[in-house]
Amino acid sequence: MSAGSRPGGEPPADPRPPVGRWQVGPAEGGTRLDAFLARVLGISRANARRTLSSGAVTWRGRRADLSAKGAPLQEGDAVEVAEVVDPARAHPVADPAAPLAVLAEGEGWLAVDKPAGTPVHPLSPDERGTLLNALAARQPGIVGVGEGGLRSGVVHRLDVETSGVMLFATAEGPWQRLREAFRRHQVEKVYWALARGRLEGQSDLELQLAVTQHRPARVRVVSPDDAQPGRGRPTRLAWRSLAVGDDASLIEGRPATGFLHQIRASLAHLGHPLYGDRAYGGPEHPLAPRHLLHARMLRWREVEATCEPPEDFARARDALIG
Repeated sequence: MSAGSRPGGEPPADPRPPVGRWQVGPAEGGTRLDAFLARVLGISRANARRTLSSGAVTWRGRRADLSAKGAPLQEGDAVEVAEVVDPARAHPVADPAAPLAVLAEGEGWLAVDKPAGTPVHPLSPDERGTLLNALAARQPGIVGVGEGGLRSGVVHRLDVETSGVMLFATAEGPWQRLREAFRRHQVEKVYWALARGRLEGQSDLELQLAVTQHRPARVRVVSPDDAQPGRGRPTRLAWRSLAVGDDASLIEGRPATGFLHQIRASLAHLGHPLYGDRAYGGPEHPLAPRHLLHARMLRWREVEATCEPPEDFARARDALIG
């Protein structure tokens, strides 16, 4: 019998996960997209997310990306997979030319200054110019930490256009502890936002938010009555006004929970969207080519980092508030 055959002359089993098209059944309604992919493809949840990142998944007739990983499926949804990413090919390219400014570091972790417009990690194996590409060149041991692959060492997220403190883990133990701290909402996070209108005082804002669109991502406030099962999530945001101008306010936000676009959607719900935030009705302004949100500080136990706002944020603040 040859090495390439089975008893009875059957061809060897294909070691690659299957690709194709699946329809969500009644018992699978409400299942997360990444969990569904992991089950039907017979791969890990992390590899399902890598496959989403690669752009190989189509859901409801549109290409899905990593932002859709936690989206709840509905009965009848069509999910197609063109290719399953091989984890061996999913490592970020080390890019020593990509800039990197380290704010603070300790055993197994470091915090960097994320410029507005710079992605946290690549979405495809050949992408360069992200923070993770820069880190892979300077801290090669980060590759494989945590979820591994194109999300190696990533413990939280910031929108591409948001600037400020971004935390990575460079070893597995610290990654596990930091991820658990974020999951339990133990990490103290402070953001600065430049919002439209005069918003004074302070408040603890509790809203239920739901992701209503995935490409591009959109979030809206929902009530418990109109939220679909599994979609709405309670969020809490403590905010206070730091300075007020004629038609602008500098707001400090401290989210007690973590949710996609939480600060942006919450302030827009109050009638004070961020300058430059076209997704949530923010005003256009020559000094706001992007939504003006800055991750000012992050702290948990021995982990602490603070980041001054970048030049574009400071210019807009000085011009609109003085």
